[in-house]
Amino acid sequence: MVKRWVVNASPIISLAKIDRIHLLNDFCDEVIIPQGVVDEINLGGYTDRAVTWLQQSGQAFIQPAPAIDSRIASWDLGLGESQVLSWAIQHPTYEAIIDDLAARKTAKILQIPVRGTLAVVVLAKKMGYIPSVKQDLENLIQVGLRISPTVLAQAIAMAGEQ
Repeated sequence: MVKRWVVNASPIISLAKIDRIHLLNDFCDEVIIPQGVVDEINLGGYTDRAVTWLQQSGQAFIQPAPAIDSRIASWDLGLGESQVLSWAIQHPTYEAIIDDLAARKTAKILQIPVRGTLAVVVLAKKMGYIPSVKQDLENLIQVGLRISPTVLAQAIAMAGEQ
């Protein structure tokens, strides 16, 4: 099955912080990062792993910003989220990779396939790209990704770990 992802800022930032940014293109056939997402990441005004990655190997995935779909514009989401969801609407074979709760709710209502950073890590474990989902999820928490204890336990169980 071909995997095509259009990725928002939070997954890029979070995965870069735990040195797992390579997962985006390791087991995904096509990765798209809309220019608005890149702009959001670069607005931080400092150089971090996500910025460095975007300036180097991440360049290959950057695409011009899509027109914001009218169904998305009415939701008052951030620029990156709006571009990611608009891309997914315009290219229905793509799955949106987004952590933002409002954007995920919008995607669900508009029937846009969506997964978050946790699901990417769990999938990486299931596909044999990482040895332990538990360690990576704990690392994500340490770098600031908010994961409830319930969701953490569910993700670990989905990966077949304890």
